[in-house]
Amino acid sequence: MKFNSIFSLCLLLMGLFAMTSCDKEEVDNPDNESVTMLYTSNNSDGDIGQYEFKSSGEVKISKFVTPSSAADGIYYDEDDDEVVQASRSSLTLEGFTNISNILETTINLNIDLLGTDKMMSPREMAVNGDLYVVADNMDVDGNAATPDGKFFIYEKTSQGFNLRNVITTDIKLWGITFIGNDLYAVVDADDELAVYENFLSNNSNTTLSPTKRVVIEGIVRTHGITYDAATGTLVMTDIGSATNTQDDGGFHIIKNFMTKFNAASNGGMIALADQIRVAGTSTLMGNPVDVAYDGAADMVYIAEAGNGGGRILAFANASAGGNKTPDFNSNLAAASAVYLHKN
Repeated sequence: MKFNSIFSLCLLLMGLFAMTSCDKEEVDNPDNESVTMLYTSNNSDGDIGQYEFKSSGEVKISKFVTPSSAADGIYYDEDDDEVVQASRSSLTLEGFTNISNILETTINLNIDLLGTDKMMSPREMAVNGDLYVVADNMDVDGNAATPDGKFFIYEKTSQGFNLRNVITTDIKLWGITFIGNDLYAVVDADDELAVYENFLSNNSNTTLSPTKRVVIEGIVRTHGITYDAATGTLVMTDIGSATNTQDDGGFHIIKNFMTKFNAASNGGMIALADQIRVAGTSTLMGNPVDVAYDGAADMVYIAEAGNGGGRILAFANASAGGNKTPDFNSNLAAASAVYLHKN
């Protein structure tokens, strides 16, 4: 997909930004606008997408061409004004600086920060300070019947990303997110959520099992995960059957997440009645592999890898649940990851 245009989506996005009008005066007055940035990666060409959602209803979509041909986890560091993605072609972290100064809607980027060591099959990325954790879903022991995966922990410096240590675990990995110092990981090919307490205190190469695993009732196979600390809400995606990439996906919203997770025993369950599910043919979700959530706006953003070849979707009033039609829908081949940043 070529990100080379600006879409005026006033009517489409009224539900997203609670606006009363969308005239030229508002669009031309950026000082009065709030901006939500969504950064995306994909496994089609490895380029970075920047979706600039303005409160006026305007959406500017830019494409940052990178040296990678495929990429997954993505993160924006506001303090250093850089985007970092986990490259599935170079198999390391790639960082690009001075992102906010880019005015072009299509531009070639050079790598400013590069990881030192190679991964095998990088997926989601979670960041805690200067430590970047990448979930790698390559089969560790060569036996598909035994679940396993690796976490690659990089430390960011002014020169790049140095591999600090590698942790091998006994679950299949994909999506990860930090809540404080605890790392939460979806159990790929399953319906479970695992937590590794005080994860980063493990600072040498080691083998580590989750502290606790909990079933998320109603999910078939989970991939994406995100946590909104301001509202205490966790969102997980459900890709459904691996053979259906078009219309059996969805996402689950768990409000008051920590209370519900702590109440469940190891091996226990968070009941579907304690969640909100969005799924159905109207959602255009068949293989939602990653998710971002704006708790203040109750907006869920999805990287959909399957339906129509790949899409970026947004759902306003997500907590209403049900078979919702996306409020924003933009084609992105083999979409793989999303990261939300609000100005």
